[in-house]
Amino acid sequence: MNKDFLSYFSHFPVISRREWLKLFGLSTLSTLSLQKSFGGEEARKTHLDISSPSPFWTSQNPFAYEPQKLPLIRLNDRPIVLETPREFFEFSFTPNAAFYVRYHLDCIPNSIDLSKWRLFLQGNFLNPVSFSFADLLTRFEPVSIVAVNQCSGNSRSRFYPRVPGAQWGNGAMGNAKWTGVRLMDVLNKAKMKENTVQIQFQGFDYGRSPEGTPAHSFIKSLDRDDPILEETILAYAMNDEPLPLLNGFPLRLVVPGKFATYWIKHLTWIRALDSLDTNFWMKTAYRIPKNRHNSVSFEDYQKGVSFETIPIGAIQMPVRSFIIQPAGDSKLIEKMPVQVKGIAFSGYGAVAKVEFSSDGGNHWQDTTLGKDLGKYSFRNWHIFWTPKKAGEYILASRAWDEKGNTQPLTPIWNPGGYCWNTVETQRIWVGKNS
Repeated sequence: MNKDFLSYFSHFPVISRREWLKLFGLSTLSTLSLQKSFGGEEARKTHLDISSPSPFWTSQNPFAYEPQKLPLIRLNDRPIVLETPREFFEFSFTPNAAFYVRYHLDCIPNSIDLSKWRLFLQGNFLNPVSFSFADLLTRFEPVSIVAVNQCSGNSRSRFYPRVPGAQWGNGAMGNAKWTGVRLMDVLNKAKMKENTVQIQFQGFDYGRSPEGTPAHSFIKSLDRDDPILEETILAYAMNDEPLPLLNGFPLRLVVPGKFATYWIKHLTWIRALDSLDTNFWMKTAYRIPKNRHNSVSFEDYQKGVSFETIPIGAIQMPVRSFIIQPAGDSKLIEKMPVQVKGIAFSGYGAVAKVEFSSDGGNHWQDTTLGKDLGKYSFRNWHIFWTPKKAGEYILASRAWDEKGNTQPLTPIWNPGGYCWNTVETQRIWVGKNS
């Protein structure tokens, strides 16, 4: 049994260890075992090489060492922005200690007193109410979902011409089992008024600037009629453990299939709005072109050609796939089979097919899909491939989801550096056996 896990809740002033175990049951054990295999010293005993960033996939920055975290690639330290190294995506679940971190504001909580913490429901409700952490654990049915959390700007460094913002490689994403309570169950306690048009979410993180300015607080809103509200949960556990502080402890909004900008960390306020949210993070930031692939021409953009935009929350995450192994950092041997494997996901539904190409996308063949963990989860895939002769190869993967969506072969571009899902390629060198 994970000692840290039990220790944490044995010191929690309201919920006892026994009550916690009743909520999570014995199913906790299998995932805890998985998590343990990645923790601290254990990670260094496995084959995972986390001694330096991979130059072939993730961003090119030094590692950072933060509490509760393994060494992660540091893009920024104020606010904290950390990328997950490639090696951790070889598995379906991303360990909590390796899960990427993205903050917009520099003031984040270092500790939270759960005996005083409350979740406030305010605004256009008939019955404005607040809940303690114990209320959430005891008054609502616990639910779990496996879902990918991906930053809107994941892979921004692939954009050309370059765009401002964190220059992520592919590591601004992770997959976890999220456990909490249904958002709608909580909203129904407060009873939204009929004229409610959006639900607004805000957490504890803030910036040192006047109230009402973009840097003061990070706030996002979802439309009341967005069907994803029925699947959204308020998560207090991640992979059957308390949320790491840098991933939103004690409560995080989990919006399956949406980009992470809506997954508010340290969730503290939920407000019902009777008009559209016009705060900076909705009206100005995180907006994308309203067209297929959410892409515009850089040349047109330079000329000032106007285009309609929508909040990025208006769409689900586009389908993507990645080659995780081989990583391209060592030479393969001709005529020797190698297992090519990777992950895929889509915010629009289950991954239906992943194709593989060894000639840069000229010819494709189907791969074998791994276990289905749910339509919003990573889906592992693999194929055995034998390079016929020595030389350079361009490997590629292309995913299709159940709605028929697939990845574009040509690069997209937009000024925010969002929604990149162009087919990924991996350059491989094959040598002779001698």
